Amino acid sequence: MRRAVVIGAGGQIGGPAVTALVRDGWEVTAASRGGGRRDDWPAEVRTPRLDREDDAALGALIGDGCDLVVDLVAYGTRHARQLTGLADRIGSAVVVSTVSVYEDGKGRGFDTMGEPDGLPEYPVPIPEDQVTVPPGEATYSTRKVALERELLAAADRLPTTVLRPGAVHGPHSPLPRELHFVKRNLGGRRRRVLAFRGESLFHTSAARNVAELIRLAAARPGSRVLNACDPQPPTVSQIGAAVDAVMGVETETVPLDGPARASVGRTPWSVELPVLCDMSAAARELGYRPVVTYPDSLPETVEWLTRRLSEQDWREAFPTLARAYPDLFDYAAEDAWFAVRQA
Repeated sequence: MRRAVVIGAGGQIGGPAVTALVRDGWEVTAASRGGGRRDDWPAEVRTPRLDREDDAALGALIGDGCDLVVDLVAYGTRHARQLTGLADRIGSAVVVSTVSVYEDGKGRGFDTMGEPDGLPEYPVPIPEDQVTVPPGEATYSTRKVALERELLAAADRLPTTVLRPGAVHGPHSPLPRELHFVKRNLGGRRRRVLAFRGESLFHTSAARNVAELIRLAAARPGSRVLNACDPQPPTVSQIGAAVDAVMGVETETVPLDGPARASVGRTPWSVELPVLCDMSAAARELGYRPVVTYPDSLPETVEWLTRRLSEQDWREAFPTLARAYPDLFDYAAEDAWFAVRQA
């Protein structure tokens, strides 16, 4: 039986990735820092603890060899060299990167979005050969590029499929953007303000769709870079409406021309210009067909978020999201804005 090692299996993409590989006949070792096990994994899935920074532990995990390594948490040159250093014991690899590596050709990308004249103007849709930010250790995006470059340079020793997802969604996310609408609905906030008239498009990626790409790439080893996104990405307004439908509530959307007014109108998807990725290469090279649409994926995400919010304050439950969007629920500012608007 083919043996696969999944690194970072305890995360958002890890759960469905392990499930997809098992269903495809792989013997899977699902490694994570906590060594946890998902309820839907069969008993034969091994779940060892792994410190991703421990070279010896990673080498021991690979053991005498495996047919596939799926790395969901790698970034930077060091992690790439960990993998290539074990190339003689690994058949092929699938490594998750990010669409934030893309640059618009004028030095603008995700890292410059908050700067004057820093708004990137990407082609619509973005192909995989679009220029990227330079590799380096300065930011998450530059470290992902460094990871990609190092792995692709070792194609003759370790064939690697690099996947670039967009706004990943699904249960078990450290950055659950859907919380923006779920928490408001649970709190009885029936009016919402959306910047850019709620028309922002930031390509979404269901964890289950990324897992499907991992399954397909595992079956067809090669060195390639592929976007890993959903079909027909929804606008911010459509995302809100889809969450409302799952939760059975009715809300009023107040469209805001232009950007947010401080925190008012801002969402985790709000972008002035679209970030949409070309998925034709994945279809052409791997026969990729999405296994789930955005609306169809929502019920389990909403249920998971609702349960987490019943147990903890959102900042405690999702510290990564709280750091990224500290004013996500600034209701006082929103109420003051409405008061001025109605005066």
